[in-house]
Amino acid sequence: MADSHKMGAVIITLVVGVLLGGGIGYAAGNNKSDDSKSSETSMKSDTSMSGDGVTVGGAKMVSNLDIVDNAANAKNVTTVVDLVKKANLVETLKGTGPFTVFGPNNAAFEAVPKATLDKVAGSNDLLTTVLTYHVVPGTYTTADLRAMAAKGEKVKTVQGAELGFVVKDNKVYITDVAGQQVEIETADVISSNGVTHVIKNVLLPVDPSTL
Repeated sequence: MADSHKMGAVIITLVVGVLLGGGIGYAAGNNKSDDSKSSETSMKSDTSMSGDGVTVGGAKMVSNLDIVDNAANAKNVTTVVDLVKKANLVETLKGTGPFTVFGPNNAAFEAVPKATLDKVAGSNDLLTTVLTYHVVPGTYTTADLRAMAAKGEKVKTVQGAELGFVVKDNKVYITDVAGQQVEIETADVISSNGVTHVIKNVLLPVDPSTL
């Protein structure tokens, strides 16, 4: 139990450190940039609605619930919810935030080799490393991601490594350290403490051969 509290404290410290360290990018006041404004129309192609009304895994997401509580109602992201609980990150992601979470769907985890997934899930430190690579301090909508993709900008995750963005066929993809380009399945799921984008692959902060 002491180790769990210690790990939670470490993650909270990381979040605060990134926030105070200026790693928020567009979320720190640049959301109204010219590029962001011009991409508001394009954003509509990524999701049918923003805020209340977005459906994830058969459940309607509502903006008065936090990121964890909204995710807990969605049937297609149960694996990442279970792993967040296992890593003792629930209270962190239920915090004030705001956070941007790139949440892999269940199929994304099914595509990971079983030996790799078992290794990650079996180590709390490694699991925390992978999960916090999916969390970015601040709120980044797809309009923001499109604007950053156009400028070649990246964001720093809570884990410490960066994520980049590209737009192909009018869809936003996330680029990770491993060189993957991961498509957003459901964008701009607005919660009370941030925004979630459901994604089709697990993001990797390291070369997969090292896991």
